[in-house]
Amino acid sequence: MYASLQSFPASLFGEFDRLRRELDDVFGSAGLPTSLRSVAPGTFPALNIGNTPSSVEIYAFAPGLDPAKLDVTLDRGVLTLSGERASTLPEGEDRKVTVYSRERVYGSFKRAITLPEDIDPSRVTATYRDGVLHVSIARRESPQPQRIAIQ
Repeated sequence: MYASLQSFPASLFGEFDRLRRELDDVFGSAGLPTSLRSVAPGTFPALNIGNTPSSVEIYAFAPGLDPAKLDVTLDRGVLTLSGERASTLPEGEDRKVTVYSRERVYGSFKRAITLPEDIDPSRVTATYRDGVLHVSIARRESPQPQRIAIQ
């Protein structure tokens, strides 16, 4: 066997991903998404989206928000989360603060999520607890196959 074939990487796409990460480390990613399903660094709130056979579950990690300032809307299969996060820095002339690094974003935000076609917009629940917004959207009852007796 040729030596080059023996050392061929097991996952060609894995090697491309490793190369991209190394280039990002050297040159920076310029705040661009790194894959098809990712978002730009610093996008707020971070989301986990999944489904069960009976619902679609969205978890938005948004600590330090006032639930009264959150707005959750569902329109034509698009769930929109929006709101505002206040700055934690002291304000006013008498309180001058020098910031060396800021990793926690503040200001207004908006995230839109396209949902599957089989959701039931009349059965949506949203709860906010311990900095996590949980939105659960039930799926429509789908017709089950019916066995037909042959006479």
